[in-house]
Amino acid sequence: MVSNGVKSEVSNVLEAVLVMSGVFLIAFVFAPVGMGGGMLFAPLLHYGAGWPIDGTLLAVSLGLTWSVSIGSGRKHRQEGFFDEDATKSARYGALVGALVGVGIVNALGDDLDTVFKLLSIVMLVWALVKTWKKHNAKDASQDVEPEQRTSTIHHFPLRIGSGIGGALSSVLGIGAGVIYVPVLQQQAGLNARTSIGSSLSVMMVVVPVAILALLTTAPSGLLGELSSKAWWLLPLPLLAYVGATSGAKFGIERISQENIMKVFMLLVAIVLVRYVMDVTQLSR
Repeated sequence: MVSNGVKSEVSNVLEAVLVMSGVFLIAFVFAPVGMGGGMLFAPLLHYGAGWPIDGTLLAVSLGLTWSVSIGSGRKHRQEGFFDEDATKSARYGALVGALVGVGIVNALGDDLDTVFKLLSIVMLVWALVKTWKKHNAKDASQDVEPEQRTSTIHHFPLRIGSGIGGALSSVLGIGAGVIYVPVLQQQAGLNARTSIGSSLSVMMVVVPVAILALLTTAPSGLLGELSSKAWWLLPLPLLAYVGATSGAKFGIERISQENIMKVFMLLVAIVLVRYVMDVTQLSR
């Protein structure tokens, strides 16, 4: 007979393989569509590794999201899919929003789990509807050269929208590309690929600020929790970076602009269904 100790070791190994494989695949799939992957990193750590939804999980999810934004963002910028003016404007709102979001996390405390899932549902529905409308617009199939805008930048609504994204980034442990991408398209007139590259550039600056604010303002014990999971913190960001770099290269070279948005909407819909199922179970 196999001892309980051996069974436990096998279970731990399988758990580690699941989480590490999941991090790589999530980064690979999400990078081409301008999302940091936090919407799947968080549930992967929650359900795959058994972590509670708290500040520790959010900090690690944000760290993985940052790795994705760096890996994919660099590739998009190298290819010219980036608008500097729109990105700078969006960052102002996103940075303020991220700090507000950290305050919300600290205020929620033990109620974070339920609020986390409800906010995720609202955010995903909003992004899915907005992206679907943009996809079905008359000019949705038109190709636009990198960095070329189809309209002037509407700075105020752009910063409000990115501010909401920044707040959700901190509260949900995500990059908030699901918010930034449609906002950049609608308020800055960017095409699909350029809005994705610009979204990733926003994350590259905003996410580390959110992590730092979370670590310096969270209740005592967060750093201790992170140190106890140190072995997770070494390979996972590397896997996220490698997955994002290869995923972005594949997406830019092999996936059309129209299909980029289809993949984006499919991923949003899948995650939405998962959270609805979870909230339904909580209400029983």
